[in-house]
Amino acid sequence: MEHKFTFYPVGNGDTSLLKLDNKKWILFDYYNQDQGEKRDSPIINLKQKLMDDLASENKNSFDVVAFTHADNDHIKGCSEFFEFDHAQKYTGNGRIKIKELWVPAAMILETGLNGDDDRVIRQEARHRLKKGYGIKVFSKPDKLKNWLDANDLTVEDRKKFIVDAGKTVPGFSIESDGVEFFCHAPFIEQIDDEKEYRNNASLILHATFNCDGKESRAFIIGDADWDYLEKVYQKTNSRGRTERLFWNLFYIPHHCSYKALSDEKGDRETTPKPDIKKLLEHGQPGSYMVASCNPIKEDKDAYKQEQPPHIQAKKCYETILNAVDGRSMLITMEHNNEITPKPVTFRFSATGCTLATLISSYSTPAESRPPRAGGFYGI
Repeated sequence: MEHKFTFYPVGNGDTSLLKLDNKKWILFDYYNQDQGEKRDSPIINLKQKLMDDLASENKNSFDVVAFTHADNDHIKGCSEFFEFDHAQKYTGNGRIKIKELWVPAAMILETGLNGDDDRVIRQEARHRLKKGYGIKVFSKPDKLKNWLDANDLTVEDRKKFIVDAGKTVPGFSIESDGVEFFCHAPFIEQIDDEKEYRNNASLILHATFNCDGKESRAFIIGDADWDYLEKVYQKTNSRGRTERLFWNLFYIPHHCSYKALSDEKGDRETTPKPDIKKLLEHGQPGSYMVASCNPIKEDKDAYKQEQPPHIQAKKCYETILNAVDGRSMLITMEHNNEITPKPVTFRFSATGCTLATLISSYSTPAESRPPRAGGFYGI
C-alpha cells in the first residue's frame, strides 16, 4: 500500500493533493494565479497541472476538496475551476466536480463577502448542507445552530454532516482507506467569540496512515496563529491523546510566518512559545517539514521582512527538526531550484514517510532548457 502527498509551488499560498492507494483523491485548498500561466514564471500553472493529472486517471472529480479557510491564498480561482451545484452558471463546461466538500463552520457563517471565490464556496456549502449531501462542516457553534434554525433545520437533522473537534472524520478509516483523519480544530468557542474568524477558526487535521502495518502521521494546518495552535496542543495533551500529536510530516502553517510560533519574531531566530515547542517536539526521527511559501534567502534584508516567509521562523523550525532527529525542511518555491521549482511529493508506505520527488539535473536558466509537455516548466 502506498499513498502520495504532493505540495505545489504556488507562491505564498496553499494547495496540496493526497492520492490514496485506493484511488481516492483529496485536495486541500486551491490557489491558482494567472502568473502561473506565463512561461517564465516559477509559479506552477496549477489549473492545468490538476486537469492533466485528473485526465491521466480518467477522472473528472475529486473525492474530497477541503478548504482550510476562506483567505484568498487558499481559494483563489476556485469559482472558475470547480463545478458548484447551487447555481447553473457554475456547472458544466469541463468544470471539475467535488464529490464531498469539507469546510470549517466559519465558511458557512461569513457575511458581507465581496469576492467571487469566498462567496461561491459559502453558497455551495450552504446549499449542500441545506439539501443534505456531499459535505462535511467542521464544528457546530451556536451561530451554526442559529443558521440551521433560520433555515428550518436542526443540528440533529444534519448531524451526519457535522464533525466536532476531537473526532475522526466519517467516511475514511484505516481498514478501508489506509488513513484516518482526526479533527483538531476549529473549536466551538473560537467561532462564537471571534468577529473576524478565518485564520483562527480554520480547519486543522491530523492524518494517520497505516501501510502494511507501518504507521506514519501528518499535520495539515492552514494559517493558524500560535495561540490557536497552543490550544490544539493543550486540549489534545490534557486528554491524553498523544498519538494525535505525533508527526512524520508537518505542514508548516501561515507560509512560514513567525506568527505561527510566537508573537515575537526575534532578531535572528524565533523563540517558540513553550507549548508550541512541545507540539513541534512530537516530530518523529526521520520526519519532514514542508512550507508552502516563496523562497527564503539568507541576506540582511531577509531579517527585516514584514510579510512571510520569515527567515527567523525557518531557523526555528530547522532547530526543532534537528532536535527531533528529523530529515529536512522543504520550501515549495525552492524545491528543485527557484527558477523551475517542482511540486514536493512525499510517499507514505511500509517504509514510512519518505520524499518521493525526483530533482531535475538542470541548473541552466529556464529559457535555455528543453520545454516540458504542455509548454510549461516545473510541472
